[in-house]
Amino acid sequence: MESLLEIYDGCYRRLVGQLYALCGSLPEAEDAVQEAFVRAIEKPRRFNQLENPEAWLRMVALNIARSRFRRTSTFHRIMSRTGPPGDSVPGLTPDHVTLVDALRRLPWDQREVITLYHIVDLPVREIAVQLGVPEGTVKARLSRGRIRLAPLIREFAEEVDHV
Repeated sequence: MESLLEIYDGCYRRLVGQLYALCGSLPEAEDAVQEAFVRAIEKPRRFNQLENPEAWLRMVALNIARSRFRRTSTFHRIMSRTGPPGDSVPGLTPDHVTLVDALRRLPWDQREVITLYHIVDLPVREIAVQLGVPEGTVKARLSRGRIRLAPLIREFAEEVDHV
């Protein structure tokens, strides 16, 4: 069994990248992943018995991000009226930033399944298990999310071409 430090070294950055795509905010992603690790530290025996610690950490971090999203939805609605934040993350390609900006405009449930499927690369069945929804629901959210995402990505790409 790997130690928690080895797991941290092996998957922290990957988890933050996955959560960043979902949250659209690097600090929020880092906080959610760090909180997941804190919860693992709080219950070391339980954590050491896990078959897939990274999947558990991802699920905990996703639940933390989801809870924060729900609690702050009013704030985000107010902020969205003033325009997107001007935060940039060093080292990210313009395509990645475009994708994250487009994902920010999707409803949370669609953003969540698109991130888990396309960025985390989880199969539909595992997404359904992690989210506690039927596979058909995951497929429907993926379909609706892709339909909504396509024009947003084109819109951002056109904006970049005009700059």
